[in-house]
Amino acid sequence: MQWLYYVFLTVATWGLYGVFLHSGQMAMGDPVNGRYKAFLFVGLAYFIVAVLAPLVVLKLNGANFSFPAKGAWISLFAGVLGAIGAFGILLAFGAKGVPTVVMAIVFAGAPIVNAVAATLMHPPKGGLAGVPWQFFLGIVLAAGGGCLVSYYKPAPAPKTAKAPAAPALAQR
Repeated sequence: MQWLYYVFLTVATWGLYGVFLHSGQMAMGDPVNGRYKAFLFVGLAYFIVAVLAPLVVLKLNGANFSFPAKGAWISLFAGVLGAIGAFGILLAFGAKGVPTVVMAIVFAGAPIVNAVAATLMHPPKGGLAGVPWQFFLGIVLAAGGGCLVSYYKPAPAPKTAKAPAAPALAQR
């Protein structure tokens, strides 16, 4: 069951992704280009984690560096899909989407898309008739959960106005 630890690692990191991405965008201090500046650093992070780390692990494992074309192209396409998704999140933030709603829809919708695509790409024995009813119920519950989280998200605390600075006393 070691794989489950890695799943929870991904749940935690991807669950924090949107909040920190939005915070990074806002901290850029550029209302027009802040999201693109933040995405540039996401790309840098991807390079460090997704290019350098696997190279080190492959080298340490003594792997050969031959990459079958089919596997390379499918993996590249998967990476493009991931990058487009990350960019879509930033564009949603730029269009006034808030992290609690944007990420709830993404994380409720993505498993639905994944489940349907995986089922169609790798159909069960007996075709789609072999899909249990609980699968479809899970899709409905995931969609409903995303809607409920988005609709009933907690309202942010009201912004408080900063008190004006007290005037300095005139020196004699």
